[in-house]
Amino acid sequence: MVEKQGFLYPLSDVLKNREITMAKRIFILAALGFALFAAPSLAENPDVCWYSYEETRNIQAKVAIGAPETDEPGTPKTVWVTAYSSTPEETDATPFITASQTEVRDGVIAANFLPIGTRVMIPELFGEKIFVVEDRMHRRKKNFVDIWMPSKEEARNFGIAKADIVILD
Repeated sequence: MVEKQGFLYPLSDVLKNREITMAKRIFILAALGFALFAAPSLAENPDVCWYSYEETRNIQAKVAIGAPETDEPGTPKTVWVTAYSSTPEETDATPFITASQTEVRDGVIAANFLPIGTRVMIPELFGEKIFVVEDRMHRRKKNFVDIWMPSKEEARNFGIAKADIVILD
């Protein structure tokens, strides 16, 4: 039974109601399924652990992007290096905010194969300069590092290069 404006309606009546969109119907069914099947098993399992918002975001980023657990610090890795700037056509609706919710700045890079916060160097192109992974790229970019630059012209002039990166941590 689902309560609507103080009255109880059978679930079948709610799902047949034409005023309820298909998305809302799916949400209702998903919530009901979770309540009936997943929640009881979560409550019975003492091994389930709950994470903070920040821990959850880091886990989601690793899982969604497929960030490896095996890239060891100091290990060189050959990747394609490109550049991007904060323009709407190169980013999303918030061009000055990275995937890790920080503001773009010199030293920020986007990479899908490394966890957020990983520090790297690109000695062949930038010497001893240290970059920090704080942004993500389109999911098809698996072996790329994208360096943030202040202007579209600088990013375009950089072009693309194949280079070794050194993972610091």
